[in-house]
Amino acid sequence: MCDIISSTFTKRHSDRAWPLPATKWSMRMNWHDLLFAHWRVEVSALRGLIPPGLDIDTYDGSAWIGIVPFRMTGVAPRHLPSLPFISSFPELNVRTYVSIDGKPGVWFFCLEASNRIAVRAARKLFYLPYMDAKIEMRNHGELGVGKWIEYSSNRTHRGEQAAKFEADYRPIGPAFQPDPGSLEQFLTSRYCLYTANANNEIFRGEIDHDPWELREAQAIIKENTMTEWLGIDLPDEPPLLHYAKRTDALAWTIKRT
Repeated sequence: MCDIISSTFTKRHSDRAWPLPATKWSMRMNWHDLLFAHWRVEVSALRGLIPPGLDIDTYDGSAWIGIVPFRMTGVAPRHLPSLPFISSFPELNVRTYVSIDGKPGVWFFCLEASNRIAVRAARKLFYLPYMDAKIEMRNHGELGVGKWIEYSSNRTHRGEQAAKFEADYRPIGPAFQPDPGSLEQFLTSRYCLYTANANNEIFRGEIDHDPWELREAQAIIKENTMTEWLGIDLPDEPPLLHYAKRTDALAWTIKRT
């Protein structure tokens, strides 16, 4: 089954700008009901939070910070089945966009999840700043006009500062794939992540999935303290909002850059 999944993923259309890794993927997962909420920020607001050696990517002179709530299913290593209560859970990430040697990727300031096993595995194996959180996500039937997702995340990780995100969101408008060179493509078409260990040694993790099918979105953000612990004040202007219903993704083991 897993080899069939691999073939399906690697033979599809993709807008990635470099070839797939020669090695086999190590993890598979499905992402559902994503809200991409993005704010413009000054590069100077992020520089002290990003390890040396990583370039902060900008679009029209601005850096961007994103908050992305969604739901994960089917999370499992290669050749192993998904397991109930382990492979499915809601998640939220806070991110910006960086590159090394012209290869664009995502830098995560934090990834909140309600699955303690996944949190500890990701911190150990991928050096990712996963944190425990109490997350509730309610989907009121098949999404469409008038249908909302209710989402609430409250960080509970021991020793970490409190942070909370609560919002209702929904898709509006028709689905579209981002145009080449557009802001939407800049923010979402990223096929690797960057992370660092305790010595600030930088690692790259390759990701692959179909090109995003985005829709414009509406959101009522009731509470958002997800950047306060970083010392980042988000601008008063409304965020840029997009929704994606689902994508299936593969991830490779991280490699030192």
